[in-house]
Amino acid sequence: MKKSKYNIFYSDEVFSHLASIDRKYWPQIKHKIGEQLFNNPDIETRNRKPLSNPPIDNRWELRVGPQNIFRVFYKIDYVHNEVLILAIGVKIKDKLYIGKKGIKL
Repeated sequence: MKKSKYNIFYSDEVFSHLASIDRKYWPQIKHKIGEQLFNNPDIETRNRKPLSNPPIDNRWELRVGPQNIFRVFYKIDYVHNEVLILAIGVKIKDKLYIGKKGIKL
């Protein structure tokens, strides 16, 4: 079975979300996004899953970084084989911080 390849795009808001994350993690986050979402981003894995009650407009969550502290939220366009990164946040205990906003989970 041939793997589908997806183009990855970032919403404009993502860049402001990254501003609140230490720059040393940016390359790791970007690498994992490409590695995990380029081929078959809709296959559930240990660190990638569809969300039933998303905190923002999204469908999937990817966990990356040390102790999986970072959350990447994305949706998939199957017609155009595209993944749109909607938000990148930091999860600390029961709170998710996206940019400067904290969301209690």
